[in-house]
Amino acid sequence: MMDLFPAKLGALMREVIACERCPRLRDHCRNVAQIKRRAYLEWEYWAKPVPSFGDPKARVLIIGLAPGAHGANRTGRIFTGDSSGDFLYRALYETGFASQPVSRSRNDGLKLKGAYITASARCAPPDNKPAPGELANCRPYLERELDLLKDISVVVALGRVAFDGYLKILHDRGQIASRGSFPFAHGAEHHIGQGRPVLIASYHPSQQNTSTGKLTAEMLRRIFERARKLSA
Repeated sequence: MMDLFPAKLGALMREVIACERCPRLRDHCRNVAQIKRRAYLEWEYWAKPVPSFGDPKARVLIIGLAPGAHGANRTGRIFTGDSSGDFLYRALYETGFASQPVSRSRNDGLKLKGAYITASARCAPPDNKPAPGELANCRPYLERELDLLKDISVVVALGRVAFDGYLKILHDRGQIASRGSFPFAHGAEHHIGQGRPVLIASYHPSQQNTSTGKLTAEMLRRIFERARKLSA
């Protein structure tokens, strides 16, 4: 997969995969890989930090929270192998960003066109809750991606953690005066300034949100319909 990236992005993803900055997260990923779920007993879990995935010339950057313990931590590809990924990739397929509506393994042939997916944390956290210090440890990888992805015109933040994390980067870089000026709400659209990507907020496609109807397939599809229009 890294072979499809330009050299600097590929090198960055190799750094991500080799990262050992957060002992708690690394221990958790390895423990999950040892215990496994009954449905995945035959799988050899990835159990390493998960690299980003997508088109290096993307116009749309999607920022998630973290790999799922039995999803990306198992398959080695972000949003792959769990219900969150099923929900996301179907929306991306229906809006022309993904070549197929399902994602089962990192070798299933799925390709993204015009979209690139990354995350606030690259390791699966216990209870899906990375600690603030762990998010801080991972932040430099996202910052370097923002510098390398030259064509991004729209950022879709999946969930409040991703949304706040992206705004913190903009604030610390002096690109916005206050994070408080940008409220989070599903479908909220923030025009940061001339020459800056438009930021779109979305509920995260977690099972908790999708099973309760807080986030429906139509709601998520509309997010990416809007992202496509803005990035055209």
